[in-house]
Amino acid sequence: MPRTRSLATLAALVLLAAGLAPGAAAASCTYLSAVGGGTSVSKTIQLNGPLVFPFGRTNFNTDFSVNRAFSSYKVNFKSTSTQRGPYPIQAYLKFSDGTNLQVVNETLDAQPGQFRQFGPFYPPAGKLVTQVNVKVGSGYNANATGFSYTISVFGCR
Repeated sequence: MPRTRSLATLAALVLLAAGLAPGAAAASCTYLSAVGGGTSVSKTIQLNGPLVFPFGRTNFNTDFSVNRAFSSYKVNFKSTSTQRGPYPIQAYLKFSDGTNLQVVNETLDAQPGQFRQFGPFYPPAGKLVTQVNVKVGSGYNANATGFSYTISVFGCR
């Protein structure tokens, strides 16, 4: 005879599978502001050129300001290219004491229009996050040159 489960038991299992305790509310998330303005940033990956290389300036890094304490952070990525491409992605939580913690380090082989959310990432106890840095692109992966994307970051309570 098959077992039957109550609706309350099934709801609790769904919440546990989603990483929430029964009775817990979903996290409330807020877009963080990018340094320079806006809550999302769209870019095209560019490698160092002959004039850029000596100065070490690329468009790989984007910082997002943290203006209050959050319990976790999520990085949102969307490919805006028309072809499948490699996206070397790194993300860091930067702390008030000048240290940082790398939370993402991978190359995403994204389809056109593909969305991916990284996280949630939790800061270590006693650390105050002041910025979230997202780096898309790498001087070591020329195949990523020319691919476009949009990124944003959530702070969640």
